[in-house]
Amino acid sequence: MTHEFKNIVERALLAKTYGITSVLASVVALDGSSYRRPGVRMLVLENGDMVGAVSGGCVEKEVLLQSQSVFKTGVSKIMTYDGRYRLGCEGVLYILLELFDPQEEFSHAFFSCLKKRIPFQIISFFEKSEGVSKGLGSYVKINDTLFSISNPTIEYENNKLSVFRQNMLPSFKMLIIGAEHDAVKLCQYATLTGWEVDIIAGVNEYKTLENFPGANSFTSTTAESLDVNTIDSQTAIVLMTHNFATDLRYFVALKTTMPAYIGLLGPSKRRDDLLNQFMEYCPEIEGDFLERIHGPAGLNIGSETPEEIAISIISEILAFTRNHEPMPLNQKRGEIHTKKML
Repeated sequence: MTHEFKNIVERALLAKTYGITSVLASVVALDGSSYRRPGVRMLVLENGDMVGAVSGGCVEKEVLLQSQSVFKTGVSKIMTYDGRYRLGCEGVLYILLELFDPQEEFSHAFFSCLKKRIPFQIISFFEKSEGVSKGLGSYVKINDTLFSISNPTIEYENNKLSVFRQNMLPSFKMLIIGAEHDAVKLCQYATLTGWEVDIIAGVNEYKTLENFPGANSFTSTTAESLDVNTIDSQTAIVLMTHNFATDLRYFVALKTTMPAYIGLLGPSKRRDDLLNQFMEYCPEIEGDFLERIHGPAGLNIGSETPEEIAISIISEILAFTRNHEPMPLNQKRGEIHTKKML
């Protein structure tokens, strides 16, 4: 969700430069089930534009309507949306609506936090009661510093309302090592998923960042010069140079990292050969590193085209990093979404 909140902040700042006021809508509680869970947000602009969504599409119209009183009075409020009879989701959403006016101090700290890949926290005060209550609003906590994002600022220490706390991890990142046609497709689909994408290409590649729409960066480098310091537990890596020796060199370069996922393109025999040679170069490698390796990368969904293979790889990354066993949803018992403690 970090990338969604980043988009909201960017659009709110842009709107502010044009003198356009913004209202932040945050789902802070839920009775029953819904299309999306507490912690999802959207932005409503005074000109009627909306950024993001808090449901599959039906709730947003009501959010836009309810936001008008916040634009008019400047007073935060809670709106409820009962989806049991309209959406069939059997849930009641509690949505906090507040004027969103990010200040320069917050903006600087926020984007610095994203760049340094530091976790942060969003704290919202609310009541499970529709209407206006004193103390409704939100703060963002970055490096133990609190930034009010409500306008006007609300009480924090002595606030008696219920509290919704959401821990926000660094944006999920994909590191694609390779610059062939299938890497371009994987980049596009990963970007659509909301991930930051960095491309690593060989020094002899005649491609640039422009060849990879949506990518955050493009670096031409040798495996021996690869900077691995930015690889963290929120990073998925896919080796897809289509050259065994090159893949092996980059693979060895990753030996000191601990990413969320490492995908190896190609058939099982190629994976086994790659792992065998890797182990010869790195006999002391930790088991935790090896558990992150997936080859052939992707789920068995019948993929054939580069686009379908990209979907397969992204699906496996989602399933693995969220500790889910892939299965048809019509075979899943209970709720679709697993509840998380925040």
